[in-house]
Amino acid sequence: MPAEPPTPPPLPPALADPRPVMAAGTVGWVVALVVLLSGGAASTSTAIVTCVLGGSLGALGYGLFFWQRRAVRRGDRGSQRGIG
Repeated sequence: MPAEPPTPPPLPPALADPRPVMAAGTVGWVVALVVLLSGGAASTSTAIVTCVLGGSLGALGYGLFFWQRRAVRRGDRGSQRGIG
Protein backbone atom coordinates (compact mmCIF):
# COMPACT_ATOMS: atom_id res chain seq x y z
CA MET A 1 0.00 0.00 0.00
CA PRO A 2 1.63 3.29 -1.08
CA ALA A 3 2.09 5.91 1.57
CA GLU A 4 0.35 9.24 1.13
CA PRO A 5 2.65 12.14 0.37
CA PRO A 6 3.20 14.48 3.30
CA THR A 7 1.12 17.64 3.36
CA PRO A 8 3.02 20.92 3.36
CA PRO A 9 2.76 23.11 6.45
CA PRO A 10 0.42 26.12 6.24
CA LEU A 11 1.84 29.49 5.27
CA PRO A 12 2.63 31.90 8.10
CA PRO A 13 -0.05 34.60 8.44
CA ALA A 14 2.37 37.29 7.29
CA LEU A 15 2.88 35.51 3.96
CA ALA A 16 -0.80 34.59 3.48
CA ASP A 17 -2.06 38.18 3.76
CA PRO A 18 -2.53 39.69 0.27
CA ARG A 19 -3.02 43.28 1.47
CA PRO A 20 0.64 44.37 1.35
CA VAL A 21 1.04 43.08 -2.21
CA MET A 22 -2.18 44.75 -3.36
CA ALA A 23 -1.21 48.04 -1.73
CA ALA A 24 2.33 47.94 -3.15
CA GLY A 25 1.03 47.27 -6.66
CA THR A 26 -1.45 50.13 -6.47
CA VAL A 27 1.14 52.51 -5.09
CA GLY A 28 3.55 51.41 -7.83
CA TRP A 29 1.06 52.40 -10.55
CA VAL A 30 0.45 55.77 -8.89
CA VAL A 31 4.19 56.43 -8.57
CA ALA A 32 4.69 55.52 -12.24
CA LEU A 33 1.90 57.95 -13.14
CA VAL A 34 3.51 60.75 -11.15
CA VAL A 35 6.89 60.06 -12.77
CA LEU A 36 5.35 60.14 -16.25
CA LEU A 37 3.42 63.33 -15.57
CA SER A 38 6.46 65.06 -14.08
CA GLY A 39 8.46 64.09 -17.15
CA GLY A 40 6.08 65.97 -19.43
CA ALA A 41 4.49 62.99 -21.18
CA ALA A 42 1.47 63.70 -23.35
CA SER A 43 -1.82 63.26 -21.49
CA THR A 44 -3.11 60.85 -24.13
CA SER A 45 -0.03 58.66 -23.96
CA THR A 46 -0.65 54.93 -23.71
CA ALA A 47 1.67 54.74 -20.70
CA ILE A 48 -0.32 57.36 -18.81
CA VAL A 49 -3.62 55.67 -19.58
CA THR A 50 -2.14 52.35 -18.45
CA CYS A 51 -0.94 53.87 -15.16
CA VAL A 52 -4.31 55.51 -14.49
CA LEU A 53 -6.15 52.25 -15.16
CA GLY A 54 -3.66 50.20 -13.13
CA GLY A 55 -4.01 52.49 -10.13
CA SER A 56 -7.79 52.63 -10.48
CA LEU A 57 -8.18 48.86 -10.75
CA GLY A 58 -5.81 48.35 -7.83
CA ALA A 59 -7.82 50.75 -5.67
CA LEU A 60 -11.07 49.10 -6.75
CA GLY A 61 -9.72 45.62 -5.98
CA TYR A 62 -8.41 46.73 -2.60
CA GLY A 63 -11.79 48.30 -1.81
CA LEU A 64 -13.69 45.16 -2.77
CA PHE A 65 -11.34 43.03 -0.70
CA PHE A 66 -11.81 45.33 2.30
CA TRP A 67 -15.60 45.28 1.84
CA GLN A 68 -15.68 41.47 1.66
CA ARG A 69 -13.52 41.08 4.76
CA ARG A 70 -15.82 43.44 6.65
CA ALA A 71 -18.82 41.32 5.60
CA VAL A 72 -17.08 38.18 6.89
CA ARG A 73 -16.37 39.83 10.23
CA ARG A 74 -20.00 40.94 10.53
CA GLY A 75 -21.14 37.39 9.78
CA ASP A 76 -23.23 38.20 6.69
CA ARG A 77 -24.75 35.12 5.09
CA GLY A 78 -23.59 35.94 1.55
CA SER A 79 -19.97 36.61 2.46
CA GLN A 80 -17.09 34.36 1.45
CA ARG A 81 -15.45 32.31 4.16
CA GLY A 82 -11.75 31.97 4.75
CA ILE A 83 -10.67 35.56 4.03
CA GLY A 84 -11.50 37.13 7.38
